[in-house]
Amino acid sequence: MEKWRAARRLLRHSSQSLISNRSLASINHSSVSDSVTRRQVSPYRCYGTKVERNQSFSTVNSDDVDYFKGVLGENNVSQDDLEAANTDWMNKYRGSSKLLLRPKSTEQVSQILKYCNSRRLAVVPQGGNTGLVGGSVPVFDEVIVNMGLMNNIIAFDKVSGILVCEAGCILENLITFLDNEGFIMPLDLGAKGSCQIGGNVSTNAGGLRLVRYGSLHGTVLGVEAVLANGEVLDILGTLRKDNTGYDLKHLFIGSEGSLGIITKVSILTPPKLSSVNLAFLACEDYVSCQRLLQEAKRRLGEILSAFEFLDEGSMNLVVNHLDGVRNPFPSTMHKFYVLIETTGSDESYDKEKLEAFLLRSLEDGLVSDGVIAQDINQASSIWRIREGVPEALQKAGAVYKYDLSLPVEKLYDLVEEMRARLVFLISGDSAKTIGYGHLGDGNLHLNISAQQYDSNILAQIEPFVYEWTSKHRGSISAEHGLGLMKANKIYYSKSPETVQVMASIKKLLDPNGILNPYKVLPHSLTSNN
Repeated sequence: MEKWRAARRLLRHSSQSLISNRSLASINHSSVSDSVTRRQVSPYRCYGTKVERNQSFSTVNSDDVDYFKGVLGENNVSQDDLEAANTDWMNKYRGSSKLLLRPKSTEQVSQILKYCNSRRLAVVPQGGNTGLVGGSVPVFDEVIVNMGLMNNIIAFDKVSGILVCEAGCILENLITFLDNEGFIMPLDLGAKGSCQIGGNVSTNAGGLRLVRYGSLHGTVLGVEAVLANGEVLDILGTLRKDNTGYDLKHLFIGSEGSLGIITKVSILTPPKLSSVNLAFLACEDYVSCQRLLQEAKRRLGEILSAFEFLDEGSMNLVVNHLDGVRNPFPSTMHKFYVLIETTGSDESYDKEKLEAFLLRSLEDGLVSDGVIAQDINQASSIWRIREGVPEALQKAGAVYKYDLSLPVEKLYDLVEEMRARLVFLISGDSAKTIGYGHLGDGNLHLNISAQQYDSNILAQIEPFVYEWTSKHRGSISAEHGLGLMKANKIYYSKSPETVQVMASIKKLLDPNGILNPYKVLPHSLTSNN
């Protein structure tokens, strides 16, 4: 026990270095965007994606604007100052829409789409615009339908934990509402201060606690969606069991607004548990991270709620580019860092279980150092390190982002191969390759940070990254979606037969192809719509 007492003293003492006087709010992508837009727009912001405007689409005229003003009122129809709505928060994808609409109800969304379909006006649904693959901004002059005014909580059942709300509700607001009710959202993202639940569902966002609560395909019980012709599809069920025919809600979860615009969501929320513990650990190699995950699943079992990892390069970026963030182990840089969260109902039992796991991990040499958060401020500091990586990357310069699902044992091999590939082929210190992500569910965020976007760097990344992922039977999009960036890359993860069925569904529900065109499906299959 003396060794463990010493280890506990080390863990608790080290945690003090995390504390900062700066407020540690969660990352808000809108604030990131403010800093990004001051930089010169890069000509490579679309990752080399080339697409031509579908000539069957009409362009907006004054009669169209007058119609929308009649439906929405003048204040909710915007034609000026659309720079922010036309540009994604990373400043990579930029459209040229001249019209933004802000509906307040499902009926207004229905009227918008019915009219646009009759006129063949292309539409892009937009929520918090925090996406990473160009899915939430226009490619050309599509009409932007911003869902932000549809932000009402419709109902909450404390017995079942089922929440029904409109699509424009900001995720963080839902988290706060549920916290006051004694429940939690099964979804938690770094962008929670800006992203909207409709966008989360439309992209099947994963987040930080998927290892505990599963994906939105499991927690979303129903949706209300408006089809391209204006028809309202009411599948807003609140039942855990409903085995009557095809479960159509799954078509809209992850379809990125290409089949319909989600207007309402019902979602199952778990009760808020009283015991939450957080540990931040240092490992010297990726094999130790893997073994730590295996042991965490085996020994923490039902209380394990998050298992995140980041490498040394990620830690350097966060410490160097984010104010108020401290390295918990200032005297030594380690190769890898792991964040483990447990959530349960018995504080003494859960803490004892975590401490026993950490002691064993120290004795087995899986962990070389660590801290345990002693209060909510220290927990926020630890989470800030992990959640702050995307913001730090953005502040460091240009960034090439890849969101991949891979077998855990192969996951970091790609980072190392990409790093060696760029160092060998590109002279100088022009690109840094880092890896971090949701190790608990095999989700790697591969990022290449550079001074500026460069076609030579991109040529070394793609198609290698997709070919490597496909070779190891991974997915080229774990949680970010396909958007514009990966629409033509879908065959790396899906068979031609599967993609053809997807295109048939798109053709059935949106025969004119007006909903979020150029996204999700290959342009060769959708250009003739």
